Amino acid sequence: MLLFSGCVKQSRATISSSEPGATAAAQTTQPRANDRQTPAGNQANFATAELQNPSRVNINTASALELEKLPGIGPALAKRIIEHRDKYGPFRRAEHLIIVRGISDRRFRALRDLITVE
Repeated sequence: MLLFSGCVKQSRATISSSEPGATAAAQTTQPRANDRQTPAGNQANFATAELQNPSRVNINTASALELEKLPGIGPALAKRIIEHRDKYGPFRRAEHLIIVRGISDRRFRALRDLITVE
C-alpha cells in the first residue's frame, strides 16, 4: 500500500503550529499574503477613489486651460498635448500621453488618476 502524504497542502498556521513555543494567538493575528478582500471591499475602495476624483479631464477634448489645471502641466506642455492630439489624432489610451515631449513616466504617474480618454 502506498502512503500519499508528500503533496498535501498545509496552511501556514498548521505548519507553524508545530514549532515549539508558537502560540495560536500570534499566528491568527498576522494576515497572510494570500488573503483576499471580499468583492464588497473592492467596491468600497473603488467608490472611495471616485469620491476623491469625481471628474477626470478628458485629454482628447480638454482645452489648454483645462489641461493647465492638472498638476505639473503648464501652458507650454498643454500646448504640446493639443498639438500632438491635432497632428496624430485622439489618444487611444491615457498611457499614450507619455509620447508627448515633456511628459515623463513620473509626471504621468501623478496624472494617471486625473485623466481619461473617454
